[in-house]
Amino acid sequence: MSTGGTAIRGSRVGAGPMGEQDHGNHAPRVRVSYWDELGNETVRYFSADIADDDIPDTIDCPVSGLPAGRDKNNPPHPEKHEPYKTHLAYVKERRTDDEGAKLLEEALEKLRARRGGSVAV
Repeated sequence: MSTGGTAIRGSRVGAGPMGEQDHGNHAPRVRVSYWDELGNETVRYFSADIADDDIPDTIDCPVSGLPAGRDKNNPPHPEKHEPYKTHLAYVKERRTDDEGAKLLEEALEKLRARRGGSVAV
């Protein structure tokens, strides 16, 4: 058995020469470009018979992670996300300051009763 360079090694049977353009028929498609705020262009291909309304207006750019839109001169801006809220922040949304003071006083009274003395605030 010869180990010389054969054209078959590492290729599929019937694959033909590399770069051969007539491997089957390509479905008609349309090229859509999206741009993010940094100017990165991302291209997506869609079926040519798809309605324009079914092509998304924005996508997430795979390079920057920013939203990308179809208008190069007016790319979408990233949404502002609320910072992480602590448990106290959520409680303050549900309770007024007066309710919070009342609850605190009730909790301190229970603690004083358990300890049998006064608890400093």
